[in-house]
Amino acid sequence: MPPPPNVGHQDLEGSLEAYLRRYWAPASGGKVYHQIALSPSAVGWTKNYRVPDLVLLLPQRFAIARNEFFEGAPDAVVEIHSPGDEAYEKLPFYAQLGVPEVWIIHRDTKEPEIHVLRRGRYKKQAARADGWLRSAGTGVELRVGRPGKLAVRLAGNESSRQELPGD
Repeated sequence: MPPPPNVGHQDLEGSLEAYLRRYWAPASGGKVYHQIALSPSAVGWTKNYRVPDLVLLLPQRFAIARNEFFEGAPDAVVEIHSPGDEAYEKLPFYAQLGVPEVWIIHRDTKEPEIHVLRRGRYKKQAARADGWLRSAGTGVELRVGRPGKLAVRLAGNESSRQELPGD
């Protein structure tokens, strides 16, 4: 069993969730959830699921919500990677489910990764020359910010930029 999330993990997860709810959700019509189970099927879902830190849904995928869990693939999942956790081990499950993007953000360095599903496997996206990673599915951009911070913004919108976790 992986260790429970520490304070740094929870601060980053909570501040990213708050940012996405404040900026991304209203702009996209999307919804953000945390700590909800994803399963490929309603039949026996309690025996075959994974729980990402955050889940992003755009309106065309709202129908996967089953109250206690989501049946099928959301638009993106976010894993805050802490030492000893299972973020990378979840990738095959997310690929089988058909999740288009998995964001892995390293808790201690705030280094973001975006893994894009291609032909049933995830390919780690390269950052642009300016250091930003752009989520094609959501329009969110991520990069390392000041020491100990994750910079996040809506694509090309510097006025939406924040560094997380906040002070």
